Amino acid sequence: MANPRVRKLADRIQVIVAEMLERRIKDPRLGFVTITDVRLTGDGQQASIFYTVLGGEDEMKGTAVALESAKGILRSEVAKQLGTRTAPTLTFIHDALPEEARALDEVLARAKAHDDAVAAQRGTTYAGEADPYKKPREIIDDELEDEPDVVLDGESDVDQDDSTA
Repeated sequence: MANPRVRKLADRIQVIVAEMLERRIKDPRLGFVTITDVRLTGDGQQASIFYTVLGGEDEMKGTAVALESAKGILRSEVAKQLGTRTAPTLTFIHDALPEEARALDEVLARAKAHDDAVAAQRGTTYAGEADPYKKPREIIDDELEDEPDVVLDGESDVDQDDSTA
């Protein structure tokens, strides 16, 4: 689907089918459906429509049956709104990506919990000091007494004592 025209048609088909499912298809078996993607062949003859259903196995099966029964109405509406010479054949495919992503998140959470348990058993100690950041040196009063007196204008305390004597 590298062709930009095919991508635009696929996006338009996705919008048309989603609107039809929301507004015109009144099948009670139809669950809360989300159209996730549409893939159209290069010649525009076949459209694979990927969908997800909120709910369990029963809702998913009921929705699959409802989509298959509404396929003719959806195809005629897609053909009418697209205005192309031929109407693509619609194939509905349940999108397993959300379930796979959820399973992958669960595996990652279990791995993190296992790593945390191993780290707790190992008992972590740091190689250096507990606080590795350098802190500014604090001046203590004893250090001030050890420093020599400050010389101003080239004179020292000794010179001042000699001049007064």
